[in-house]
Amino acid sequence: MTRVLFISDKTKELSWLLEAPSLQNCEIERVGEDADVLQLLRRRDFDIVVTCLTTPRKSDFAHLSEMLRIRPGLRLILLAPETTPNDLIAALRAHVFACFSAPYNTSEVIAMIGRALEERDWKDGIEVLSASDDWIAFRITPRRLSAERLVRFMTELRSDCPIPEREALITAFREILLNAMEHGGHFNPSQYVEISYVRARHAVACRVKDPGAGFALEELRHAAINSPVHDLLRHVEVREAQSLRPGGFGLLLAKNLVDELIYNEQGNDVLLIKYLHRANSQVA
Repeated sequence: MTRVLFISDKTKELSWLLEAPSLQNCEIERVGEDADVLQLLRRRDFDIVVTCLTTPRKSDFAHLSEMLRIRPGLRLILLAPETTPNDLIAALRAHVFACFSAPYNTSEVIAMIGRALEERDWKDGIEVLSASDDWIAFRITPRRLSAERLVRFMTELRSDCPIPEREALITAFREILLNAMEHGGHFNPSQYVEISYVRARHAVACRVKDPGAGFALEELRHAAINSPVHDLLRHVEVREAQSLRPGGFGLLLAKNLVDELIYNEQGNDVLLIKYLHRANSQVA
């Protein structure tokens, strides 16, 4: 049976989590925030730890890293009243599985815990290469779970951006990232996708570079981005003829969600740019 350790002094406020259907077949142990969790982990094996930090501090992330040293396969889910970009980078470097700040989207928290429950041989696939206030670089293994986790961190990381721009950029970023993982990295965990995220005064940009040989955009007849305006489903026939799975809308969706989508000559490096409204960007 899967064992879950729940660390919080606010059990009543998080009853929605304890009552989640995905946790009903798990063995759950609850302790307060002042408990000796490290000693508990030395005595008992847990698969998942859900911890609620009142105010994340540098020492807290060192504590999380120590948990993983004791139990290397542990999946850590962090819930916090609020987080700063430095907190989120520290969480990534501490190999936290996922991080959520209040107010929690309960369905997203429960879904991510469900993904953690599915992972029986989990290894972190996200590496922070460098991080400053406005420029962060990652290296990530081409796995769907790694993409889901990074998108979650990116959503939290840029919570200071105006909501419409943030949601559009994150959705476009997810599509391009999965495209890079599938077609460039072939979901091969021995490969890497490189990512940079830059926040300027009036714009936000994401760069995604995959390890593949690249492509010529105009040759992607199986993608909706090359279907004529009067026949946007023409690519479906091409995909069926090539025995490809249904889809092909990712690039078109991404292009329509950002202000600029720019590929390099080789076709394995793409830049997404979303301009911020000047009124919003001056206060963001």
